[in-house]
Amino acid sequence: MAVDYDPSEVKIENTNPIAASSRGQGAKAIACCADDYAEHPAIDEAIIQLLTKRRLSAVSVLTESPAWPQHARALRTAAADVADVGLHLNLTHRFAGSATAETPHSLAATIARAYAGTLDRVALSTTIARQLDRFEDAFGAPPDYVDGHQHVQLLPIVRDALLGVTKDAAPRAWVRQCGSVGTTWSDPKGMLLDWLSRRLRALADGRGIRTNPAFAGTYTFDRMAQIAALFPRFLAGLPDGGVIMCHPGEVDDELRRLDPLTDLRAREYAYFLGEDFAALLRSQGVSLS
Repeated sequence: MAVDYDPSEVKIENTNPIAASSRGQGAKAIACCADDYAEHPAIDEAIIQLLTKRRLSAVSVLTESPAWPQHARALRTAAADVADVGLHLNLTHRFAGSATAETPHSLAATIARAYAGTLDRVALSTTIARQLDRFEDAFGAPPDYVDGHQHVQLLPIVRDALLGVTKDAAPRAWVRQCGSVGTTWSDPKGMLLDWLSRRLRALADGRGIRTNPAFAGTYTFDRMAQIAALFPRFLAGLPDGGVIMCHPGEVDDELRRLDPLTDLRAREYAYFLGEDFAALLRSQGVSLS
């Protein structure tokens, strides 16, 4: 999908998204973060295109994907001076052809084991360390931040292990928490993530690990969801340094068979690539950083 683009229309500032703002009266900077890089080529192509157009300022990587080592260079080139790149900790997605010995459990099973206290802490720390190593081996640098596929970083036991390993292996990285601003009953997922994030923030503060001040981007994944109507709500009340999660991707027949959310990914991709997104940021006095 080609669009005319003027680089001056969206201001990108290469600053840490959790840093304080000094960008002028009324201005605020947020991180627009695309998840799931390396899950599938159609997702990767969309993310690289959006980085090229300067429509993203953070990208989260699934390093257990067999494609990650081959796709790391393209991401590093596209993200340079444009976006933070982080580890998207994976405990629930099984990649075909992956050399990972462990078979991931479903999200429901992972949640149940976390709250039952039956997750193997040693094995979990080993998994996290391995994914951090795979990130650095392919990317050539530690991640700027760490978050979790399907928000697993918020779960009991997982959050403790993640913070401990991150503190040792990537001490300068920040960790994504999902506390929201103004979450209502119309967004039950957002309310749950907000509640789970309270403990993560407290543990991170105790270890001297930075977190983003606020989070947005959750919505009900139904076929009627329209990102153009949702995104202004995500921006409303989001403070400087807040993070908005997104999942853009190109339409691809193979991905459609593998991922039931492909149509929603395509809608997000089209929105972020289009002029309405840039115009909204200008009208709200928001920059991506």
